[in-house]
Amino acid sequence: MGCLLKGLIGAIDEAGRGPLAGPVVSSCIVWKGIPDNKRTVNDSKLLTEKERLDLFPWIARNAYKVGIGIATHEEIDTLNILNASLLSMDRALKDTGIQPNLLLIDGNYGIRSFPDGKPVIRGDRKCFFIACASIVAKVIRDGIMEMYHSLYPEYNFKRHKGYPTKDHKIAIKEYGISPIHRKTFRGVKEYCAL
Repeated sequence: MGCLLKGLIGAIDEAGRGPLAGPVVSSCIVWKGIPDNKRTVNDSKLLTEKERLDLFPWIARNAYKVGIGIATHEEIDTLNILNASLLSMDRALKDTGIQPNLLLIDGNYGIRSFPDGKPVIRGDRKCFFIACASIVAKVIRDGIMEMYHSLYPEYNFKRHKGYPTKDHKIAIKEYGISPIHRKTFRGVKEYCAL
C-alpha cells in the first residue's frame, strides 16, 4: 500500500461489474499528497461492510475532492460492461471538477478524459489511493442497491446487491426480471421476452 507521491493525486476504481442488476459506480478520489493521518485501507472486497462504512466518512473528510460516476443498467446493456465501467470512471473524474497531476486507475485500461492516467492492475490491493476509491465506490453502489430493495423487495437486493447469488437466481426464476436487471447478462437474458 505504499505510494510515495506528491501533488494532486487522483485515483479511480469502480464497483459493480459482476452483478446481474443495477448500475456500475466509480469514484475518483483526489488527494493533496499523502494524508498525515493516513488510515490502513484495503480493497473494498476484502473489508467487511462495517469496515467500509467506518472508512467512508474518513475518506470523504480527508480527501481534497471526491467524484462519483454512474453508468446505468441500460448503458451497460448498450455499451457492454467494460465500456460502461470506463464511462463511469470518466464521469467520476469529471465530477471532481479538477485535473490531478497524476491519475491512478485500477485495472489495465486508461480513460478518455485523462489519457496520461496510469492503469494499475490490482491497484485496489497495492495502493492506498486506489483502495480508498474502491471503498467509496462500493459504499455508494451498495446504498443504491439498498434503495432499489425498497422498490423491488422480492429480489432482496439489500442482501446480495445484485450479485449472482443462489437466492438472487431463484428470485429471478420465480418473479422474472425487474426493471433494473441487466438484460445482456447470462442469468438474466434467458428470462427476457424475445
